[in-house]
Amino acid sequence: MTALTERQELQRLADLVRAAAFGAVLRPCGPEEAAAMRVSAAGLAEALAAKDPVYGVTQGFGPLVVYEAADSPVEQGGGLISHLGSGQGRPLPPEASRLAVWLRLNSMRLGYSAVSPEFWQGLADLWNRGFTPVIPRDGTVSASGDLQPLAHAALSHAGTGEAWTRDRAGRWGRVPAAEALAAIGASPVEWSAREALAFVNGTSVGLAVSVLNHQEVLRLARAVAMLTGRVVRLLGASPEAYHTGVARARGQAGQFTAARWVRDELPAGHAREPSRPLQEPYSLRCVPQVVGAVLDQLAAAEAILLTEAAGCTDNPVYVDGKILHGGNFHAMPVGLCSDQLGLCLQQLAYLADRQLALICAPSGNGGLPPMLTPRPGGGSGLAGVQISSTSFVSRIRQLVYPSSLTALPTNGGNQDHVPMALNGANAVADALEPAWLVVGSLAVGVAQLTALSADRPRPEPGGVWADLAEISPPLEADRPLAPEVRAASALCARAAADLLGEEDGSPGGGGR
Repeated sequence: MTALTERQELQRLADLVRAAAFGAVLRPCGPEEAAAMRVSAAGLAEALAAKDPVYGVTQGFGPLVVYEAADSPVEQGGGLISHLGSGQGRPLPPEASRLAVWLRLNSMRLGYSAVSPEFWQGLADLWNRGFTPVIPRDGTVSASGDLQPLAHAALSHAGTGEAWTRDRAGRWGRVPAAEALAAIGASPVEWSAREALAFVNGTSVGLAVSVLNHQEVLRLARAVAMLTGRVVRLLGASPEAYHTGVARARGQAGQFTAARWVRDELPAGHAREPSRPLQEPYSLRCVPQVVGAVLDQLAAAEAILLTEAAGCTDNPVYVDGKILHGGNFHAMPVGLCSDQLGLCLQQLAYLADRQLALICAPSGNGGLPPMLTPRPGGGSGLAGVQISSTSFVSRIRQLVYPSSLTALPTNGGNQDHVPMALNGANAVADALEPAWLVVGSLAVGVAQLTALSADRPRPEPGGVWADLAEISPPLEADRPLAPEVRAASALCARAAADLLGEEDGSPGGGGR
């Protein structure tokens, strides 16, 4: 059997996100894919005719595998998605839900799941027509895949629960799933045992959230490097730490890219001011090493996540004429990647917070006033902003504690080793907001550093630094800076996305 994937089109996670975006079209099965699906479905039929035991089809689920399944495959499939409908919490964003279903369909189309191409095409048609299930984010251990969230997605397809709708202005809303199906002229899906199992047995939800997190952490890294370059320029710090020769001496790929990103913000001929130390504190001098290490980890995670997206995460699988019972639904590859994304995110936020501390102190900002206020004592400048930034970093550290270290056995001892991949991915997603607020806090600091610098560079009209100056004008008197931090966060996120779009889009791309 030849199992075709979309690997040719999906060379990067950014390609995957675009392929699963609202309005994209999931291509139909090719002839070889359809043939492989038919072969596996026929193999399952033969096993059933021979009265061979098949997990979830002739036998029960989990520890109940020792008992016979319901006589009706539809009753068995319906029972599966019903008893797993125990998820709770706020729903995943619609983008994550669409990506999760896309990934599930990509797994099922490979010919290992014994699902007919006709059934698969019915699900693909719903996806192409915009049907998007509302999926609660909490309640899975990600061991037999993300059972609970995928069961809620299956229930939505069956007309139970809720679905997302999108108006002409692009705003998402929630309606009963049956109403959403009726609005597109579709009938509820009837889940037979094998089809239901193939849909819920998979790592696709944690994978979807991790893919989106990965892209956001990459943007965060680009923003921190951009701000670092601006700080180096404003302070007149030495550019030697960002020289390509330093990266060449070590040889780590990400370091080349991170150093170049910092150099992008420096004018030609930038040199160390005589008043600056020969070697800056590590929060400036070691940015290529820290951001570069993050980029290398992101590149490694991207390869693993892309492989996961292109593979079959189901159980059992039909391979070379045999039904094989195994554990491809175990989400450890995703879980460890997600844990690493959280650690990378924390490093970036910690680095930005330390740079904010540096420019707020006269010992680091070249003798400018403390807290970058023009009226020390009568004014407090960025004192509140820095305190909040410290709080954000602490919160991030609480959130990104590796979820793989919090595993507990469950399911009557059947699932005695679990990865907690979606829990981890959700926590990283939650940590992204405070991380961007730390970046926004540093950006407001950069705006005030610019305002207090006598020989500050004049930003070009319409550029990111000109926009930042408008967001956070000079502090003639203290004012609430929370709105400016949020606006600066959004500005940096947009600028980072634009800069990455101009490059090759890969975490360590174009380094040397």
